[in-house]
Amino acid sequence: MNRICLCLPTNRACPATITALHAEAGYAAHRFGADVHLLILDSAGERTRAAHTRTVAALPAEPGVTVHHLDEEAQRDFLRRVVRRAGLPEPGRLLSLMLPPAVSYGACTNRAFLLAAALGCHSVHRRDSDSTYQTHAGQPVFPVHHELPWLGRPAAEASAAVTRTDLDPAHTARPVSLAGASFIGELSVDIGEIRRLDEGVYHDVVGLWAPADACAEQRRALVEESFTGAGTAPFTGDRSTLALVDPMRVDMCNIALHRDVYERIPLPPATDTIGSDYFLIHLVHDATLPGILHNRHIENFYTPERRTDAGFLAYQTRFVKFLLSMLYFHHVYARMTAEGAGLLDGGQRVRPGPVLEFLRQSTGLDRAENVWRLDRVDTAYRKLGGQYAAFADRLASHRDRLLDQAEQDIHDFAHLTEAWPALIEAART
Repeated sequence: MNRICLCLPTNRACPATITALHAEAGYAAHRFGADVHLLILDSAGERTRAAHTRTVAALPAEPGVTVHHLDEEAQRDFLRRVVRRAGLPEPGRLLSLMLPPAVSYGACTNRAFLLAAALGCHSVHRRDSDSTYQTHAGQPVFPVHHELPWLGRPAAEASAAVTRTDLDPAHTARPVSLAGASFIGELSVDIGEIRRLDEGVYHDVVGLWAPADACAEQRRALVEESFTGAGTAPFTGDRSTLALVDPMRVDMCNIALHRDVYERIPLPPATDTIGSDYFLIHLVHDATLPGILHNRHIENFYTPERRTDAGFLAYQTRFVKFLLSMLYFHHVYARMTAEGAGLLDGGQRVRPGPVLEFLRQSTGLDRAENVWRLDRVDTAYRKLGGQYAAFADRLASHRDRLLDQAEQDIHDFAHLTEAWPALIEAART
């Protein structure tokens, strides 16, 4: 039986999402005969967690579905046992990288990966608490419909089941390692107000996540497709493509990864940084591992806290840290692309060694490019005035700290990558 982990990390109230996710778990169990471990990693406050506990308790029993609702203390206990069993140096540092005190999109998903290994799962299927399922003909449109059948199997076996195949014949013997789609609705990054205030400023700011040597046309193209997902058109029928999946076409709220990917390399554990959970999508693509791109897009929405002063400050900080991380990740992505299938071992699994080497090389890069990025953000936000100008003032007083953090985040990612195989093995046992 195919054992899977359907995962929901959350730090906000989302009882409706938990109920909907349980329905998707039931769909996976009934339609595909899967053994589904529904994993809710709950970092919300005490009152919200209590409401989630009541929601979980009220879920109907579903054959083939096991629900795990873990607060941060339960997660920390699990991680302590894993780190201790792994016997690695600096256990305190590893624990803090796995469960940091600040928001980390990568770290919460890494916890899911370790727990999935402990549960004996073959794949992790991630959803988010600020999204919901579309409906069609009165039924929810569950992404697991495309995710479950083919993960881990040779791509050639999946070719008859998809709408089209866009895969080099040389890659068809490799396993399907990813299945995913995107979202419709709100932008994935909460910067739509910038575009409404000043289209030119929006272009300048969003274009900063391109490589520094990108030409004007490349920057324009990137801005046009950034953070927009699949647009706004609703689901009308299934389409799927077997391909090397373009990282720009999938979102981490709507993705499944095979264990031979996430048990080899973790996600960056950077805190307060959007996009820190997208690394493995690039890795799968660059290593020429096949995936299935489908159109069961999830509907993205904004939660009320983003409209508060604290929410604005937190989100803009995460966006700026994302821009700064690109100095390092563009370096790594370029080298992974050049390495291609050389990133794989004889069993068609990712080799951690080259990735670790590329990460360590990147930490020596000149920070001048990131100083330039901060200068551009400062100029752009001051043009907007209001709360954006106030944020620029705050940014100016934290420039050195942000530059240091961006580099330290890569050091931390390299450290965790080196430790990851031992952590996975410890979780399994």
